[in-house]
Amino acid sequence: MHKAGFVNIVGKPNAGKSTLLNQLMGEKLAIVTQKAQTTRHRIFGIYNEEDLQIVFSDTPGVLDAKYGLQEKMMDFVKDSLQDADVFLFIVDVTDKAEPSEFLIDKLNKIPVPVLLLLNKVDQTNQEGLEKLVEEWHNRIPKAEILPISALNAFNTDIILPKLRSLLPESPAYYDKEQYTDKPERFFVNEAIREKILLNYEKEIPYSVEVVTEQFKEKEGIIFIDSIIYVERDTQKGIIIGHKGDAIKKVGTEARIDLEKFFSKKIHLNLFVKVKKDWRKNDRDLKNFGYR
Repeated sequence: MHKAGFVNIVGKPNAGKSTLLNQLMGEKLAIVTQKAQTTRHRIFGIYNEEDLQIVFSDTPGVLDAKYGLQEKMMDFVKDSLQDADVFLFIVDVTDKAEPSEFLIDKLNKIPVPVLLLLNKVDQTNQEGLEKLVEEWHNRIPKAEILPISALNAFNTDIILPKLRSLLPESPAYYDKEQYTDKPERFFVNEAIREKILLNYEKEIPYSVEVVTEQFKEKEGIIFIDSIIYVERDTQKGIIIGHKGDAIKKVGTEARIDLEKFFSKKIHLNLFVKVKKDWRKNDRDLKNFGYR
């Protein structure tokens, strides 16, 4: 008997969705930072065993869209609410803001199982956790609630067996050797963007898009040319930094991660270009892969 299905990971920004995906996959597929809105695209991680295939879908955090890019990100979220066999709904127990009524309403109406994961439980006490369990049971009565810490791998080992029990009998949807639906260039773009999120402050990381124009392997070395797009000339100067120090740091850190990811030596060239107000331009968004 072979089981297979789609498991979509949803939640608010910075709840720990990408950290959980990486933990369950045993490999870093999604970039992770402390900044909200780190994930922009919907990323499939394909987990395989001999008699099991789970297609995980990591999505951007649910937010109130204020400009074109965020609207496209929310389109990915809405798509993910249509096609799952099971939902993993991640809640950050340290988040004191109001929960997403949009998500709560959708998950209550969708006729598939929901595992509600109370994440970062290492940052709360037993009394606080019990209160949260009761509150969330009232909000989504059908959900099974599990306390976890995705970062510290606490209780995450019980998620895969739970999912196995919930998924239908089915042949595999993807080749068993495949572990993601994204091409190599996507992971290059994301590795660079992660380092920009980590190394720059304020609006800069959110004004950046990365496009890899060359990915070519020769004699065991991967040669990569990537362009960092920003919205204004002043941002270009900040990305490059004094005498190019800032962009050199980003390139070095991204190269180290990419060499681990591809298990090969990397030669990485970075360029910075201005594409004015690309986050609000439908044509630019489409060219960057946002439908």
